[in-house]
Amino acid sequence: MTASVPGESNQGVGPRARRSFPRGGRLLRHADFERVYKLGRRHFSPLITVFYLERQPANGAKATASGIRVGFTVGRALGGAVQRNRIKRRLREAVRLTRPVTTTDADVVINPKKVVLTADFNTLVNEMRQAFVAIEKKLAGKNQGASTNGAPGMRKAGA
Repeated sequence: MTASVPGESNQGVGPRARRSFPRGGRLLRHADFERVYKLGRRHFSPLITVFYLERQPANGAKATASGIRVGFTVGRALGGAVQRNRIKRRLREAVRLTRPVTTTDADVVINPKKVVLTADFNTLVNEMRQAFVAIEKKLAGKNQGASTNGAPGMRKAGA
C-alpha cells in the first residue's frame, strides 16, 4: 500500500536528466509534410524510411525553430489505433534519444515499417542514429559542394 503513503512511490528515484521533444522540434503542418515528400530526399533502412529536406529561410515569414524538425506518418496499413500509437511512441522516444544538436536546419518525416512493433528497441535507436548521421552527411556535402563549385550552372575547368 505504498500508493497511499505520500512520497513512497518515488522513494529512491533520483532526478532524471530530461531531454525533451519540444513543440518547435516537431513537424506539425500538413503543408510541411507535403513539401518534404515532394521536394526532399529519402534514406532507407530495414525498419524505417526517412524523408528529409533542408529548410530554406523564407523571406518575410516568421522565424521557425532552428535545427531538425521531425514528423511521423503511421498509416492504417500498419495496424489498428493501438498498434499505430505504440509505433509512434517508440519512434518518438528513439528520436528523443538520438536527435542530434546540429546547425543544419532540416525537416524530417519518418515512415515506419510494420516490423517496428516487434523490433528490439535498441535496434530501432541504432537505426534512427544512423539515419540522422546519414542525413547530416548528405546535407553537409550538399552545402559544401554548392559553396566550392561556384555559381549554379557553372562548370569547373577541365570538367
